[in-house]
Amino acid sequence: MKIMIRRSPDAGLSIYVPKKDLEEPIVESEYETLWGGWIKLANGWVLDLPEMPSGTALPITINAKKRGESGDDP
Repeated sequence: MKIMIRRSPDAGLSIYVPKKDLEEPIVESEYETLWGGWIKLANGWVLDLPEMPSGTALPITINAKKRGESGDDP
């Protein structure tokens, strides 16, 4: 799914999902640099992010994969 990751002064890192008109803060991440691992959102979703250079500028629109409910969450 296409998501936009951005940094805001009040919420820190957050994502926006245009198709769902959803904005959620990122509450946990597998890696400090975000890229190539999973992120967890305040609503409980876990998304897998693609590999990107650690200095990638925000905001950025990327394709992320939502993990299923089958117990593969971190």
